[in-house]
Amino acid sequence: MVFMGDRATLLETGRFVQRRVHRPENATNAAFGVSVTENNETTDTPETPETPEIIKATETAETAGCAATVESTEFTENTGSAGAERNTGATEAPGSAESPESAESEARHRRAADAGDTASMSVLGALLLRRGDLDGAEPYLRGATADGDRAAANNLGVLLHQRGYIDDAAGWWRIAAVAGSAAAAHALGRHYRERGDEPGAEYWLRQSAEQGHALGAYALADLLEHRSDVGAERWLRAAAEQGHREAAYRLARMLYRNAADDPHDAFGRPGLGPGAGERPGATGRPVARRDDGPVAGPATGRVGEAEQWYRQAAARGHRRAALHLGAILEQRGEPKEAGRWYLISAKAGEARAACALGFLLRDAGDEESAAVWWLRAAQDGDGNAANALGALHAARGEQQTAERWYRAAMDAGDVNGAYNLGLLCAAQDRTPQAEQWYRRAAYAGHREAANALAVLLLQAGDATGAEPWFSKAAEAGSVDAAFNLGILYAGRDEDRAALVWYERAAAAGHTEAALQVGMALLHQGEEQEAERHLRCAAGGGSAEAAFRLAGVLDSRQPPPGPPALGEPMPEKTECEEWYERAAEQGHRRAQVRVGMLAAARGDVDSAARWYREAAESGSRNGAFNLGLLLAREGSEREAALWWSRAANDGHGRAALRLALLAARRGELAEGQRWCARAVELGPAEVAERAARLREALHQELTA
Repeated sequence: MVFMGDRATLLETGRFVQRRVHRPENATNAAFGVSVTENNETTDTPETPETPEIIKATETAETAGCAATVESTEFTENTGSAGAERNTGATEAPGSAESPESAESEARHRRAADAGDTASMSVLGALLLRRGDLDGAEPYLRGATADGDRAAANNLGVLLHQRGYIDDAAGWWRIAAVAGSAAAAHALGRHYRERGDEPGAEYWLRQSAEQGHALGAYALADLLEHRSDVGAERWLRAAAEQGHREAAYRLARMLYRNAADDPHDAFGRPGLGPGAGERPGATGRPVARRDDGPVAGPATGRVGEAEQWYRQAAARGHRRAALHLGAILEQRGEPKEAGRWYLISAKAGEARAACALGFLLRDAGDEESAAVWWLRAAQDGDGNAANALGALHAARGEQQTAERWYRAAMDAGDVNGAYNLGLLCAAQDRTPQAEQWYRRAAYAGHREAANALAVLLLQAGDATGAEPWFSKAAEAGSVDAAFNLGILYAGRDEDRAALVWYERAAAAGHTEAALQVGMALLHQGEEQEAERHLRCAAGGGSAEAAFRLAGVLDSRQPPPGPPALGEPMPEKTECEEWYERAAEQGHRRAQVRVGMLAAARGDVDSAARWYREAAESGSRNGAFNLGLLLAREGSEREAALWWSRAANDGHGRAALRLALLAARRGELAEGQRWCARAVELGPAEVAERAARLREALHQELTA
């Protein structure tokens, strides 16, 4: 057990040194409603081992049962270590002006102690020990201990511990603990644990905890949690209920992990890049690992109790508790309150809170303030913030600055930095460098980098080299890679293997994969199952899936007849709604089909609008149908223009219409030319009619 602090920072000052923190911008304070003054900006204590408690002896002669502890403690955030506490100890700094009352009290105790009063010897020894006067304290403590004062026995152990006589200190702690001192039992338990004697440590820590000693309960919980003992929660709760902030924080973490059924800290997982891409073969976009940010975790409704304990610890100045509390609030959709706690945590020096605050500000549209907090977090070694800065500068076209921050993220241990460097180089057509960075990230386990590397190799014609990287990425959970692997197998006509990977990607929500699965099932005649996948893909925004789904629904209903005179226009069917959704996304065949359905309902204006959109997008069927509609309306000249476009694009019926139009006008040679084109284009019935018309025109010309 190593003494925490030294004379300069603990015993002589009587309190922790408060490091002044740079005040963030007033705009950020106002945005989140935080009022922080120079006097209350404090940071968490450094991670140092614990010092034993100094018990303040009572001023009565009853030394055996009425000694009280003065527990003004601060806790570090080294949640995995046993040494997570420290005592502030003294209440006065040596050399400072003592009040007349305290000076008079000390003088009175000194006179009584010199006269042999046990209680005064104990009180005076504790006072001198707190002050750091070990030589002056020792004789008084030994004198009181000889008279059976258990507080003096504990404090004598503390004194010997500070002088480096560890075993002698443990002997006096044992005497005090046997006499009923909870603080001594706690110190003795810690001593045994540091020596590796866990059974002995547990015995004495349990003695302390069962007497209601907060530090003993916390230390016992730490020991039990280290052994994965379920009893740890009980003692963490006991310590937290007595105001132990580190216990409250760790209890909240335990409850949160149990709610999430996740053995890892929500902030401690390595980022694996973005989720499913936007298109086949997509290599992703710059990653700032936002998905591994503060909002990762279980559903909000399952963390209510954890939130209460985080709030308690945060209110007592625990910066990581403030960070996690902000995360819960952000996930619940309370960004302003979340920002307030992030700001408190960030001001206390928590880099991840500064990073999270940056994301909140960016999402609120304040990119400049976001950059300020990301810069602070990145300078403190947060790779996520460095990636965010890199992405910010890359979006502004500042490639060199972006690369510098991506390298900083990589140096901070964030594998996304290498992946983002690969994306940056790929965007600049620096393919060899892109491959180098993708490969580095992929070897580090970044699944999207593995997928991007495979895409790069595939584009270079190395399908053999690409396949294992696609497989690695897909097995690691990359939805893009699973889809790309399906494309790879489909290109080799290995349809069964392709379908397996398409189905895996579709199950993870990949829209294009769901479309491929739906089309494969349609081909196999499994219409009901195909419809389910097509609905998923169409709901995800796939125009082709919406068109195919409409086709499935269309095949189940009889063709609508023209409305009778005086009948209201029929309602749109679900089939037509899906066609319209695809048409609105620019699907040309869907636009033609919507036009046909509108024409069948007698809605000529809508039909003309959709035919025109399809025709202008290059649909020959749209151009042909628009020509028919215009011809019926008497606009043969404009109709001829659209039929010409359709015929030149290979539409046989349009060529036949142009031939008939030319024949009616007496332009026999022009009619023969379009007849020849219609015969060439087909289909069979069109070719047959065009051949007969061409013969008739020939006879007319040679007559």
